[in-house]
Amino acid sequence: MKIISRKSQINRKTKETDISASLDFDGGEVQINTGIGFLDHMLTALAVHGGFGLTLEAKGDLCVDGHHTAEDVGIVLGKAFCEALGDKSGIVRYGSAFIPMDESLGFCAVDISGRPFLVFNAEFINEKIGELDACLIEEFMRAFAFNSGITLHLRVEYGKNDHHKAEALFKSLAYALKQAVKPNAEGSVVSTKGVL
Repeated sequence: MKIISRKSQINRKTKETDISASLDFDGGEVQINTGIGFLDHMLTALAVHGGFGLTLEAKGDLCVDGHHTAEDVGIVLGKAFCEALGDKSGIVRYGSAFIPMDESLGFCAVDISGRPFLVFNAEFINEKIGELDACLIEEFMRAFAFNSGITLHLRVEYGKNDHHKAEALFKSLAYALKQAVKPNAEGSVVSTKGVL
């Protein structure tokens, strides 16, 4: 059984996007540039509140729209988490958090299981939040969950302001992941199967 590396570097280039990311579960520089201001804001919140070091640079076909960029950033960040997790030994595995953001309340639960799944229960009033199509928040989360191998449940309990609802989701994800990737006392794989 090997200890998880807790660090990773991922590069992904397609005809639609060119993305590089460096992740460190134990902290470090946070520098995000996706070309979509609100997505940068959310990823910065995710890294800062998760206690992660994260540098991410994305160039995408924003002349089309933000879909390819948001989804591919989710893919790259998910792959970065998967690589940093290694064989998933020595971590707590589960995490959850409720995060209030003014009038909004977000909830997240994660299981670093190797079985990717997304349950996303959030509705947004407006088509866009800043420059980001609101529907792309779910697309980002799906790409992240399926490429990281994480079971991810996200829910907006209530709220009125779309910015606050989205930020509550990203921050609740940050705190749930922060808890789940913490080293466990035994350094073991937390599973009756013995592997994840």
